Amino acid sequence: MGTDIHKEAPNVVTETLLRSLIQNGYQAEVVCKTTATKKAAVWYGVWIIRVVNKDHTYEKLLVSARNRATPEDEITARAFKTANGLISFMQGMGFEHVDIPLVEGRRSTHILTDNALDTDNS
Repeated sequence: MGTDIHKEAPNVVTETLLRSLIQNGYQAEVVCKTTATKKAAVWYGVWIIRVVNKDHTYEKLLVSARNRATPEDEITARAFKTANGLISFMQGMGFEHVDIPLVEGRRSTHILTDNALDTDNS
């Protein structure tokens, strides 16, 4: 992929760039922003995803790819509000397992395995 990561907005990535970076050895870090609660059979909370390198000297936040109406509109982090939504997203990125932190402030790091799922919808 020929995307120049330095042309992106500072400290953020879109889903497309996240996918490219994790396929090239970067890690996806899931951060719990709100302690999860269980209602019926569903876990609710707020989780965000950051892409980091092995020594955490490179860190960027996943944001929605929606176009902003005006340049002044804020860029917002992509937030996942259910564990199921987070799992579905991570599986679509090629991860074979997902560790979800349930307590605010906790985080878990995910690395693609050599035999990661084919995510090209085949």
